[in-house]
Amino acid sequence: MRTTAHRCTAAAAGLAAVALIATGCSKSESHDHEHDASTSASSSVEAATQSVTASENPAPTEVKLTGERDVEVTLTGPIAAKYSAATEQEKEALGKPLTGDHNAGARESGLLFQQFEGGVITAKNDEPGTPAFITWGKIREAWNVQRDPDGTPSVNGENGSVGPLGAPTSDETTEGDLRTTTFEHGKITFNTTTEAVEVTVNGKVVPSGL
Repeated sequence: MRTTAHRCTAAAAGLAAVALIATGCSKSESHDHEHDASTSASSSVEAATQSVTASENPAPTEVKLTGERDVEVTLTGPIAAKYSAATEQEKEALGKPLTGDHNAGARESGLLFQQFEGGVITAKNDEPGTPAFITWGKIREAWNVQRDPDGTPSVNGENGSVGPLGAPTSDETTEGDLRTTTFEHGKITFNTTTEAVEVTVNGKVVPSGL
């Protein structure tokens, strides 16, 4: 802001002084506004940078692995995202992916699955963002036991996702000695100390069948 100097009277000088004071206040306020605008702009740039970074690192849509007999296996969709997010220890425990239509694909229900040497990854469907889960060990063995609709083991029953337990709805969780995986219609718990397996279908404990 520019000011005009007057040399006529003391009163004019006084007015000039007031004008200078006002100008100083105006400049101070202007500086504050500039600082606020700069801070706001900086925050906007930072937020935009974070958004760009996130978009530059999306979950992979494909993961290529070497399966059994050195056959290349391509994981896609939610299963690829789950495998990519797994720890090195989890990947080592899963082992190589198995090949063949009976070891990978989609069920009539839409459930996706990929069998591995040491476990299986499943997802409810192939929609982006659909969670996928790892099932393995004794819990996987009990889930694969053929069962009647009430959960009782039966050679004429169904197993896996088409069995009475349905599809997995969680990864294996650990609480003390217990490892648990939940399913659409129940849960399976494995005690690492006693090695006992407990299968619950629709709120009722049934024989594990192992």
